[in-house]
Amino acid sequence: QVQLVESGGGLVQPGGSLRLSCAASGSILSLNLMGWYRQAPGNERELVAVLTGGSSTNYADSAKGRFTISRDSAKNTVYLQMNSLKPEDTAVYYCNVRGTEGRLFEYHRNFDSWGQGTQVTVSS
Repeated sequence: QVQLVESGGGLVQPGGSLRLSCAASGSILSLNLMGWYRQAPGNERELVAVLTGGSSTNYADSAKGRFTISRDSAKNTVYLQMNSLKPEDTAVYYCNVRGTEGRLFEYHRNFDSWGQGTQVTVSS
């Protein structure tokens, strides 16, 4: 079973920066999608940024120009660099990774895993 471990959240002042990390571990054969979502109190979970096919990216309008999603394929890790943070960016951030797990020539299955969430608070 693929597990995700997130890190990098915290308290930052408006205009500051944070970098979130999400490392995937397990019998991973391929990764098809790596993304970040967030959920603020009283709101639904929303997409922040997603990376598919290794290089295609898509950002929420609120994230464009300020956030950058990237991956380290050797480490099965996805990052979210967040700059010019605003109070409205305050939320719990979750990573989502989809792909295929298994053992070559034995079995494989699709997986869709979520991280445990990391709190990002933007406040002075």
